[in-house]
Amino acid sequence: MLPSRAAPGRDEYRRAQLAIAALFCFLGFQYGTWASRLPALKTRLDLGAAELGLLLMATGVGAAASFPLVALLMRRLGSRLLSLGAALVLAAILLALAVVPNYPVALLLMACDGVAVGALNVAMNAQGAALEVKYGRTTMAKLHATFSGGSLCAALLASAVNLATPALAVHFSVAAALLLLLVGYARPALLPPEPAPASTGLADPASSPARRRLTLPARLTIWMGLAMAFGTITEGAMNDWSALYLRDVAGAATELAPMGIAVVSVMMVLARIFADGWRDRWGDGRIVRLGSALAAAGLALALLAGGVLPALLGFACVGLGVAAVTPCVYVAAARRDSDSLALVAAMGTVGLLAGPAVIGFIANGSGLTWGMGAVAASAGIVSLCATRIHWPAQTPTTAAPTPTPTPEAA
Repeated sequence: MLPSRAAPGRDEYRRAQLAIAALFCFLGFQYGTWASRLPALKTRLDLGAAELGLLLMATGVGAAASFPLVALLMRRLGSRLLSLGAALVLAAILLALAVVPNYPVALLLMACDGVAVGALNVAMNAQGAALEVKYGRTTMAKLHATFSGGSLCAALLASAVNLATPALAVHFSVAAALLLLLVGYARPALLPPEPAPASTGLADPASSPARRRLTLPARLTIWMGLAMAFGTITEGAMNDWSALYLRDVAGAATELAPMGIAVVSVMMVLARIFADGWRDRWGDGRIVRLGSALAAAGLALALLAGGVLPALLGFACVGLGVAAVTPCVYVAAARRDSDSLALVAAMGTVGLLAGPAVIGFIANGSGLTWGMGAVAASAGIVSLCATRIHWPAQTPTTAAPTPTPTPEAA
């Protein structure tokens, strides 16, 4: 019997999907590794709470400020080379953190980590968007779910290594070796850069890469950036403030307070596993609009009702509703051009950094219930922004039934 002619295409798609998933897992694992050992870094460098906060802020500032450099590197190198280069830098930074001699050097390392994170974030999402177009299959939400899986694996490894030895050098060396294995696995199957025809809509048709310059972002890009920023504000604030709300406002027992983070995280992972099927059925725009509206309404009703159970149900609505926001917005930005993707990613980082702090200021002035109300309002703003974004009329599954060459701004 002759082999199926479709099998090679399916095999190529699966290899590329797993390679790109390895990049998402890489980023989650690298972040989870150093974040899980912050107490040890704090002790080793003899840091106070304010100094530790500044160390964390250095990473965020580096990521937020990376937009011009990342946009340039995307045009010069393409997403494949940029993702591999950024991954190697992140592995090296992890090794350097294990032996960092003093606080100023640690600040510099964390700022560099933020820039490399920004580069890998943009490049791997560009790879994911190109994969969807090339093979006509939705997969971005599942790729984002592997980031959470990488963070979980990092936490488990940290616990295991810490039982054997408290030495940071041992832990970070083992983690770096695993990260290099992920890079080695991903490299052969990542999508190569190819010239982008003007008819695809994936590259900026105005000019060749050599002539393109950073310009003021288009209105559509700004709407995508705002949707990303307020979406990440919602995610970040839930992670930072849900436990405190359960304990101090809803009256939950101390041992039950972490369930807020757990409910949001579990719902987000489960939703991202199934979200690609929802995108095929209803389209990205509807998923973002309805999902963020569900998050806003569910959390608002929970705050009005008060109590532990309504709060947990409201948190579940947030996790379910915002899970597909970042994957869908990344796809929309990547299909526009690499500059849009870099700017949207930077705005998402700003939202993730600034959001929880803003919620803290509101809570300090008016109470945590009002602070969480601002989180619900952020989710509602995402839904409004989504109405201004020009989403594809069809999902990749219906729009591209046969494999075609993958264009990419390189």
